[in-house]
Amino acid sequence: MTRASLNKQPHEVASMFDDVAERYDLTNDVLSLGQDRRWRKEVAKAVDARPAQKVLDLAAGTATSSLPFARTGAYVVPCDFSIGMLQVGKRKHTWLPFTAGDATRLPFKDDTFDAVTISFGLRNVQDTDAALREMYRVTRPGGRVVICEFSHPTWEPFRTVYTEYLMRALPPVARAVSSNPDAYVYLAESIRAWPDQPALAERLRKAGWSKVAWRNLTGGVVALHRGFKES
Repeated sequence: MTRASLNKQPHEVASMFDDVAERYDLTNDVLSLGQDRRWRKEVAKAVDARPAQKVLDLAAGTATSSLPFARTGAYVVPCDFSIGMLQVGKRKHTWLPFTAGDATRLPFKDDTFDAVTISFGLRNVQDTDAALREMYRVTRPGGRVVICEFSHPTWEPFRTVYTEYLMRALPPVARAVSSNPDAYVYLAESIRAWPDQPALAERLRKAGWSKVAWRNLTGGVVALHRGFKES
């Protein structure tokens, strides 16, 4: 399969993730040098799920990102548009309500969730602004959004080293551990093309979110953005 192009045709991106589903979590752990586990812990803290709250976890894949919310007693819905990812996740976590859905046309009613979160998936959505508006629509008044996404390192020397890693080191590592190395070449390219922290914050505001803020992790390799839907 040809890797998905940066114009992000949904069927191409879904097919790409279907193809890497079986070893996706292992590959991410290797490529991030174990940092992905720390990042997910920070997401869980930011979402701050409580018992009986409803949490929508978008681009949930195999639901690795959903488990911390479920452990708090929250009702979490793992949602993804890769059927392959959902099938792998369902085999591992049969009790979770896996849902197939496109982030730009979510299959949920208005004002449903206390929190909506997406980790490392917004970058792969065809229409970022439509997805941010949909997240706003399905969040209840007073609810929150938490976005964890690759971003732009803030220290220029480190940014240069990081970019070199993405484009030179990542593909050969991916060839060793992934079932579809070309998918990770696309992911590296999509990280480089992604808006920086202030630009994403502005897009959140334009989608209706208030009190928008972000926090850098690992020197800005990843950024946590948060916003609220006013009551």
